[in-house]
Amino acid sequence: MQTLDAHPSGRHFLQIPGPSPVPDRILRAMSLPTIDHRGPEFGQLGKRVLAGMQQVFQTQHPVAIYPASGTGAWEAALSNTLSPGDTVLMYETGHFATLWRRLAERLGLEVEFLTWPGSDAVLPEAPGWRQGVRADLIEERLSRDTAHRIKAVCVVHNETSTGVTSDIAAVRRAIDAARHPALLMVDTISGLASADFRHDEWGVDVSVSGSQKGLMLPPGISFNALSPKALEASRSAKLPRSFWAWDEIVEMSAGGYWPYTPNTNLLYGLSEALDILLGQGLAQVFARHQRWAAGVRAAVNAWGLPIQCADPKVYSPVLTGVILPPGVDADAVRKLIHQRFDLSLGTGLGKVKGRMFRMGHLGDSNDLTLLAMVGGVEMGLKLAGVPLAGSGVQAAMAHFAASPSPGTPADVG
Repeated sequence: MQTLDAHPSGRHFLQIPGPSPVPDRILRAMSLPTIDHRGPEFGQLGKRVLAGMQQVFQTQHPVAIYPASGTGAWEAALSNTLSPGDTVLMYETGHFATLWRRLAERLGLEVEFLTWPGSDAVLPEAPGWRQGVRADLIEERLSRDTAHRIKAVCVVHNETSTGVTSDIAAVRRAIDAARHPALLMVDTISGLASADFRHDEWGVDVSVSGSQKGLMLPPGISFNALSPKALEASRSAKLPRSFWAWDEIVEMSAGGYWPYTPNTNLLYGLSEALDILLGQGLAQVFARHQRWAAGVRAAVNAWGLPIQCADPKVYSPVLTGVILPPGVDADAVRKLIHQRFDLSLGTGLGKVKGRMFRMGHLGDSNDLTLLAMVGGVEMGLKLAGVPLAGSGVQAAMAHFAASPSPGTPADVG
């Protein structure tokens, strides 16, 4: 009996901002036979990936690794450090900041949600979703909290729904300027290993991340990088936690093990990803993503369409959000592009659903991958009747031809 193969010929172009395309090296590593997660070989693997993740987070302190999604690491950050009824200060930069707020409220925390106070003519329904974190607003709010009711400040480093990368060092300076003891918690789920992130230097207390973005893995691993202050807070925190508890996981991971069954084959993949990233050097990895992002933005500018991030100082190296003209359904354009060219783009989320789409430039990509993405988008926009000022393909080609490449993930090993 014959079955219909739903997959078209050739390779699918996965250009969403995560899960990112996985290099073949990592897929091969994940296919190794599963080993005893209590045996000596696994202990060596565990120590290797934990030490590697400390380098990626740029920290000397413990990193907790969970067999979970990034949402689990959000919950772990809050449940290990806070008590029922505690107040946290969060900042609205987009859909994922909003989801983190909802999770905090469901845990029984009181949330103050700061929002960018301006207006935006291009995207009036969500003006703050084109901006980065305003550290001065955080400083002003903390300065008024003389009773220190606020126990933590939670911000998103790279907002995946908008293409904005906020200045985390500025947030730390704001907390210090207010002389406030609040913990600083940062979601760097889509930023880590693509954009510069410095857990120790920037004074972050809990960093949250996941495997499916810059680490170039499938979903299924999440992380908390921990400061001594966060670990101290966990000793008196009263929110319930068991699976997420840092004490057991930090104690056992010192020997390379976990207090429950870990995802062994994904850890094989993580080990390979760390070899790739650290073998190149993080500085080169970050430079490559900045170069890719600039090429994609050159295409969007040539089309004459607004980039969702309105501030060039905080453009994301991970993804670029593209706003379509009023009356054009961005989801219908995405569907057309997928059907005609087997190219997946990120959808608009939350307040901006239907107004924009997201072009990912991370993971197992190179110049030609991104030129193909730009070409598919340009053809789709034309087929959808969206007026374009010029050729994004030509602009991206000119950018990549003029700037030397700092390397791609596949060229190591």
